[in-house]
Amino acid sequence: MIDPIHSLAFSIQANRGVYALLLGSGVSRAAKIPTGWEVTLDLIRKLAAIQGDTADPDPEAWYREKFRKEPDYSDLLEDLAKTPAERQQLLRTYWEPSEQEREEGDKQPTAAHHAIAALAKQGFIRVIVTTNFDRLMENALRDAGIEPTVLSSPDQVLGALPLIHVQCCVLKVHGDYLDTRIRNTPTELETYPEEFNKLLDRIFDEFGLIVCGWSATWDKALRAAIERCPSRRFVTYWAIKDKSNDETQLLINQRKAETIIIQDADTFFQTVQQHVQSIEVFSRPHPLSIEASVTTLERYLSEPRYRIQLFNFVDQTVERIIETTTGEAFAVQGSSPPDGKSITARVRGYDAACSTLLSMATFGGYWAKEDHYSVWQRALQRLSDVSAQDGYVVWLGLKRYPGTLLLYALGLGATEAGQFHFLGRMLETIINTEHAKHKSAVQVLPPFCLFSGNGDAIKNLEGMERRRTPLSDWLHDQLKQYVRRLIPNDEKYTLIFDKLEILIALNHAFQIDDPWQWIPVGAFKYRYENRERILQEIKMSLSEFQETSPFVKSGIFGKTVEGCSRSVDIVEKFIRTPG
Repeated sequence: MIDPIHSLAFSIQANRGVYALLLGSGVSRAAKIPTGWEVTLDLIRKLAAIQGDTADPDPEAWYREKFRKEPDYSDLLEDLAKTPAERQQLLRTYWEPSEQEREEGDKQPTAAHHAIAALAKQGFIRVIVTTNFDRLMENALRDAGIEPTVLSSPDQVLGALPLIHVQCCVLKVHGDYLDTRIRNTPTELETYPEEFNKLLDRIFDEFGLIVCGWSATWDKALRAAIERCPSRRFVTYWAIKDKSNDETQLLINQRKAETIIIQDADTFFQTVQQHVQSIEVFSRPHPLSIEASVTTLERYLSEPRYRIQLFNFVDQTVERIIETTTGEAFAVQGSSPPDGKSITARVRGYDAACSTLLSMATFGGYWAKEDHYSVWQRALQRLSDVSAQDGYVVWLGLKRYPGTLLLYALGLGATEAGQFHFLGRMLETIINTEHAKHKSAVQVLPPFCLFSGNGDAIKNLEGMERRRTPLSDWLHDQLKQYVRRLIPNDEKYTLIFDKLEILIALNHAFQIDDPWQWIPVGAFKYRYENRERILQEIKMSLSEFQETSPFVKSGIFGKTVEGCSRSVDIVEKFIRTPG
């Protein structure tokens, strides 16, 4: 069966702005924010202390015995702080972080809050109903560049714009911590103001519902609002960490909700946000179909008078890729550790984002002329430029993967056409790297170079777990579709792919010029017949044609016959060394 969290992600992505969230205290638990009842009990302890008594171990019983009534949040505040200003200062200590708490990351928006804010930023979530007094959700939204409409009192609801006109609305049904009217006791939670009930009726009728961190145990008025809603327009999804209680299960049955067992709110919302973003990347409509883009490119390649149009066309295509791959789904920090599933999803996301450019690039490499070189070099530079930052090695390495895809697509077309001078120039393209170091494309874009020589970093790529060169094999399989018009035969395609990777290795040997250097090998390392056939072809060309050999004339791995032969010797020595 399909995992409910996958169904939820598809529903959110396909129905932008249709789902509302209902968040309880469980969402803020990771931030070490106390619940309203925990604050009430702590206030009772403080009240007992100033009276020279102790309320432990049962503050609620102490209060009931002392005052002959149930604990009341408002009464406690009146006793402990006499003015509104004093009450605000008292409450701040519960929900606002001290310097030490700030340093430790407590009482700050959690990963769940930030993931929700990212969904809201893209318009997937527009309404958030919460029982929490804290302002973590609002702060996370502001961090994402959204100024939320916050409704925590009846008068605010009366003066609010209709939901359709707000970017994101946060309805705080129990109030805000700086307002002494917050609802906390069982009596206070039995009913809501009429303004709240009318708005909740609209939300539960018109929106789908995603519930997380709310037990439904104490909030009678909120339970009633859900129960009286007749609508079933959209599915309700209920995220549960442990076994549901009786009140929760009754609502789940009444709503015919899909239950999702979760580890915690952070993991749940991060996963949902990442899945939605991945679907969004794959579903993103392109302004031009691939076929139309290739036809347009061919026209611009045909005559020098289209040089400016060619530049703009390729540059705009690259810009769309950069915009697509800059979102949370491609972040290098703040995400879960990479595993086979997440690595494969991210690689496929990059593949999908680059699909139109790759179709164009194979023809760009095949028909390249010298006045086209700068267009493709700029594209390589833009797709490979990664600013210095910390993060997981795999995510950082994959930031340059679009540049690798482009290099290989250009290279396949160029290798098939014998455009070795063009390929050499692409491999010499200067790429900005971390810490402002400048290296050539051949030093940073081959698959093994993406991960600083750590080939195992990508070994969990789906279907490539047992491959010796997993990313090279992935590229081989993915790029085949883009060169089908140029190279329709599969056997020849593999030969051209291996020849490209050998030329990359030879160019690396030429640029570094060290007889003991490390070489970025590819799949040719284990496709022995192709490797020997290609190397023999190169050596025969150097021997027979000498200075007129296309390899010498292009300068791709040497300026002279002796220089080219030296590069061949370095590569052969490296690939035949055991290990």
